[in-house]
Amino acid sequence: MKILLFSFLLAAFLKSGWSQSIDYQELFGDDWKKAMTFEKENRIWIEPLLVKNHISYPLAISIIFPELVRYSALRDKMEITLLKALYVNLGEDYANFSIGQFQMKPSFAEMIREEAPSVLGHRSGIAFKNVSDFDDIKDFRKSIVTDLEEPKSQINYLIAFIKICQKNFSTCWKDEPSEIKFLATAYNFGFDKKDVEIENMIDKKFFNTKLIKTENYSYADVSIFWYKQYISISNPVR
Repeated sequence: MKILLFSFLLAAFLKSGWSQSIDYQELFGDDWKKAMTFEKENRIWIEPLLVKNHISYPLAISIIFPELVRYSALRDKMEITLLKALYVNLGEDYANFSIGQFQMKPSFAEMIREEAPSVLGHRSGIAFKNVSDFDDIKDFRKSIVTDLEEPKSQINYLIAFIKICQKNFSTCWKDEPSEIKFLATAYNFGFDKKDVEIENMIDKKFFNTKLIKTENYSYADVSIFWYKQYISISNPVR
């Protein structure tokens, strides 16, 4: 009986704590370092935009940091010229691929553009053009690809994403880490899902940085790992 009880306790412990025992910085090595370099070098212009829109800097960066790592790993290996052409000419059903430092997909950007007006005021300084602003649907798609290739445009989509999620989901986040876990999962899994679906995906392991199938990790765990690093550096124990 004692052996059986110990087995149950061990299984529960592994389920609840194993994922955060992974040192993602060591695991992802140079790709993590490149992502860190990007964050530090671009903080000077990213942080004021987030502050202007009343968004926590560590919260926002935590959401996209796993994608910064993934971009560093894949940027020299992926040829997306053909995919861009397919999307522009045929739409997301034929090519829905990740673009840029934050690895945003055209379908993600299309949803953001549609919902952003309900959460962004004039003071935000952010305005997106919708499909009705273009005579040709191809020009609309081209504008999305152009936006997603530029980090300064992608930040606007990230700000809108956070605002949309904060408006649409009734989830009561007890603290910033719990909000990060939810928003990071919504960013990776889809913010068009129901809150219970997103909650159920938080601990699921689908994130990796390889073109071929390898071991997967929890996207939210990677986000929280960077967040804890940032907080510990920003607020060192005295």
